Amino acid sequence: MINELDSSLQKIIEHLKSEFQRLQIGRANTSLVEDIELEVYGAKSVIKNNANISCPDAKTIKIEPWDKNILQEIEKAILAKNIGINPQNMGEFILCPIPPMTEERRKLIIKTVKEQAEKSKISIRNIRQDFLKKVKKQKDEKEISEDEQKKLDKQIEEKINDKNKQIEEITKNKENDILNI
Repeated sequence: MINELDSSLQKIIEHLKSEFQRLQIGRANTSLVEDIELEVYGAKSVIKNNANISCPDAKTIKIEPWDKNILQEIEKAILAKNIGINPQNMGEFILCPIPPMTEERRKLIIKTVKEQAEKSKISIRNIRQDFLKKVKKQKDEKEISEDEQKKLDKQIEEKINDKNKQIEEITKNKENDILNI
């Protein structure tokens, strides 16, 4: 049961890290655009499934579609996502210059970081509730003793507290990253 808890909690941490990577913080990163959805030949797809994405320098993302006919679709999709990037269609590829961070933008991104961290903490609280209920049910059905229940409850709380500290640390690091760019 504790291994199952660990796995569930780790998924939340990994999700939070991937969400933080997608934030536009004044530095080029392929994760800013790779999962943007677009319409390709009547079907929904994401940019990374239709193009090579690279960062030729710290301030530019380059998108080279395998089929040059979808350049405009990629451009439209990036603009529609409204992530503060203005794509430039160069005929063969798209360049996405990353604008410098303004103080207003920094504050907005920090607010987003805190909101995402809070969502992760809520998910962790929900998982804690679920696992505590499972332990109580096992005790009620006499599958485990009261001592075992207390021991499992304590282990669950320790894991939860550890992951909450990890979220705080990741969030603080991201905030420092945003403020120092």
